[in-house]
Formats: sequence, structure tokens, C-alpha cells
Amino acid sequence: MDFSEKGVYCLVFENRDCVIDVGKKGAFSFPEGFHIYTGSALGSGGMKRVKRHIDLSLKRDKNPRWHVDYLHLNSSFRLSWAVCAGTSTRLECELARRLGGNSAPGFGCTDCACSSHLFYREENPLSEIMEVFGALGLRAVVLEC
Repeated sequence: MDFSEKGVYCLVFENRDCVIDVGKKGAFSFPEGFHIYTGSALGSGGMKRVKRHIDLSLKRDKNPRWHVDYLHLNSSFRLSWAVCAGTSTRLECELARRLGGNSAPGFGCTDCACSSHLFYREENPLSEIMEVFGALGLRAVVLEC
């Protein structure tokens, strides 16, 4: 994976049942299962943003900057996979729309009109995510974390 490339990604967390205080957003209750976070890596750093997510989950010693950081830093959550695809088109909102379903309202979407960028699944969602990337014409790479 070329981390300097621009693109879109999903982070897949496996988690225990928990409640997490997410800064100004307040407390969120997360049922046991899997949570999918959609994000973009269109900035100057490109996919280095994904590398930052992976590193944060391993170290867990930083101050949270974005909503998703609170998941990385909580011991009830474990980052399992990062699914990435190169693109210069802003597709994270379309990715979120197509994944849809049970979500954490207002999570990770302060800079767009989406209702959420964090979605819950009871079962492993990796194949579903791969299908959505494919339907968008994206060639996904799965990084096991």
C-alpha cells in the first residue's frame, strides 16, 4: 500500500459492550460486535491518515483529536482491519450511505451532511465492505491490524 496515495477507507473495530464519552458529543452506548468507520484520505498526507489510525490503536497514549480517536483509545475497542482504496474523488459519504444501517448519530460527520460515519454490525462486516467498495468501482486493499 502506498500511504502517500489519496483515497477512502473503512476502519473495522471489534468491541465489547461499553459506554464511551466522546468529547463534546457526549456519551455513546456501543453494543458488542463490530463498528465500521468511514473516512477520507484526500488531504496532503493521503493514506498516511490510515497509518495514523493503526498507530494510535497500537499505542493508545495520545489525546483524542477526532471522534474515531475515542474508539482507538478505549480498551473495549480493537481495530481489526483497515479497508482502503485509492481515489481522488470524495466518496466517504457515498460509502457511508451504502453501508448505512444502525449507526451512532452525528459520529464522524461534522464536516458533511451525513447522519453518521460509524455503523454497527453484529457479525463480521468485511465481505459486505468489500462488496460496497467494488460497487463503487474501487479496488480495495485490506490491512489486518
